[in-house]
Amino acid sequence: MAARNRILKELRGLEKETLDGINIELTDNIYVLFATISVDGNPLYKDQVYKVKFTITEEYPFTPPACMFVKDIDRGIVSIPIHPHIYTNGHICLDLLGTAWTPVHTIRSILLSLHSFLASNTRSERPPDDSSYFKHAPKNPKDTRFVYHDDTV
Repeated sequence: MAARNRILKELRGLEKETLDGINIELTDNIYVLFATISVDGNPLYKDQVYKVKFTITEEYPFTPPACMFVKDIDRGIVSIPIHPHIYTNGHICLDLLGTAWTPVHTIRSILLSLHSFLASNTRSERPPDDSSYFKHAPKNPKDTRFVYHDDTV
């Protein structure tokens, strides 16, 4: 119940104060939501829209949501952003979604981080271990123990 109340409060806040380039898409399940992100200020992602899926548990905000980029073919979202910390399967290597998470963080802070992550990127490449990770990765990105060794992107 506490997780549900926190999510509802955060969603109300996102309704009041929208974020440039970010739109929230609700589902029938309060614990699953989507957001679209566009970053027109970066030529690598100009005219592209990307979709992020949040899967939130009852332990929220004490544990971070599972968060990954997904495709939505019906809406024309057919690609995962190419970024040195985003794998082909949409998994995101971002410490905020793992070891740096604290209950003070929010859905908003994740969205701002992802938008900034894309806006500041200058390299059109996947992580060095992308093909190996893609073949053996778990379905849930939270089941991966990422090593956060490069914060220069």
